[in-house]
Amino acid sequence: MKAPCITTVRALAPLKLSIEWSTGEVYEVDITAPVKRFKVLSPLKKPEVFSLAHPGLWGHSVAWTDEADLGADLLYELCRQQAGLPTPAEFDQWIKENSLSLSTAAEALGLSRRMVAHYRSGTRPIPKVVGLACKGFDMMKKAA
Repeated sequence: MKAPCITTVRALAPLKLSIEWSTGEVYEVDITAPVKRFKVLSPLKKPEVFSLAHPGLWGHSVAWTDEADLGADLLYELCRQQAGLPTPAEFDQWIKENSLSLSTAAEALGLSRRMVAHYRSGTRPIPKVVGLACKGFDMMKKAA
């Protein structure tokens, strides 16, 4: 998956960011879990370090110091998950679990093949209705 690029980032509360993406989406994201998981990110627990958040090179990460950064792909997934929206990884997994091609997924969802490719790669945000359609497809499949 290729995540959209980060255009702006703002440190909010401790371990909470506001991120604007190249897609025009703006999300708030809590990064407590990755900070707890990765020891290299422990300096971010200090407010003076966390407040240094800025887009990394080419917008492919949020960086704080030379050693502490988080990739756009992880952050985009977290943003969408925390907002209750489908993620590109989940959409890709749905396609694989149902053994669908881009064309058959497009036909099943009533979308163009091109939009399915965009949603799968993360270059376009997946509308909530598409996530619901995927769930409906799964329910119809189970009922059959």
